[in-house]
Amino acid sequence: MFQLYIYWNPSPEIFTIPIIDWPVRWYGLMWALSFILSHYILSKIYTVEGRKLEDLDRLTLYVMLGTIIGARLGHCLFYDAEYYFTHPIDILKIYEGGLASHGGAIGIIFSIWLYVKKTKENLLWLLDRIVIVVPLAGMLIRIGNLMNSEIIGKPTTLPFGFIFASVDNIPRHPSQLYEAIYVAILFVLFVYLWKNKRNEFAQGFMFGLFCVLLFTFRFFIEFLKENQESFENQLPLNMGQILSIPFIIVGIYFILKSKNKTQFKTERRISK
Repeated sequence: MFQLYIYWNPSPEIFTIPIIDWPVRWYGLMWALSFILSHYILSKIYTVEGRKLEDLDRLTLYVMLGTIIGARLGHCLFYDAEYYFTHPIDILKIYEGGLASHGGAIGIIFSIWLYVKKTKENLLWLLDRIVIVVPLAGMLIRIGNLMNSEIIGKPTTLPFGFIFASVDNIPRHPSQLYEAIYVAILFVLFVYLWKNKRNEFAQGFMFGLFCVLLFTFRFFIEFLKENQESFENQLPLNMGQILSIPFIIVGIYFILKSKNKTQFKTERRISK
C-alpha cells in the first residue's frame, strides 16, 4: 500500500567557522535567538509598563544562567543521575548535548527568585511577564531539536509522519513539531492576554495558566514520543510526564489563589 511521509535528513550544522574549525549548529542558533527575541519583546513590555530597561538587562542575565544551568542539571539528575554521579566533570560538557526543559523551567523560576531577593522586585509580576516569552523560546528550541532529529515520536501511519533518516527508516510522529506549533499558539495567546486583559487578572494568574496549559499538553504529548532513556520503559509514566505533574498542580494553585484575590477585590468595590 502506498504511504506518504516526509523524509527528514537535514544537517544539524549550518556552517563551520574556517579559522577555528568550529561548527555553527541550528540548535545553538535557536537557543541564541530565544534569548535575543525574548529580551526584545520584554523590553517592549517594560517600556509600556514604565519599567527601567536596566532592570531587564540584569534580569536577562539571571534568567540566561538559570535556564542553561537548570536545563543541564535537570538532564543529568532526572535522566542519567547514576552516570553523572560517577562522572561529575561530565556535567560541564554541555557541548555534548543534554538539556532538559523541566530543569530549565525550574532554573528560570529559581533565578527569578534570586533576582527578586536581590532587587525586591515583585515576584508574581515578573512571573506573569516571563511566561509571555517562554513559549517563543520553547518553539525555537523545539525547532532546534527537529533539526537535530532528536526527541523523536513513535511510529505512525499518518501522512505527515517523518522518517528521521539518521535514526531509522520508520515514519514517526514529528513530536518536536507538534510542540513547536503548540507553544507558538501559547505565545500568541499570552501576548493577547497581556495586551488586553492584564489589568483584569490578579497577579500570578497568567503564570498559573501557563503552567497548566503547557505542562498538561506536555503530559499528553509524551504518549506520542519515544522514551529518551531505557529506564523509562519500566515506568508507568515516563520522566517527562512525572515531572509535568508538579507544574500542573502549581499552576492550578496559582489560578485558584489569583481567582480568590480577584473575587475579594470585586466584593470590596461592590461594598463601597
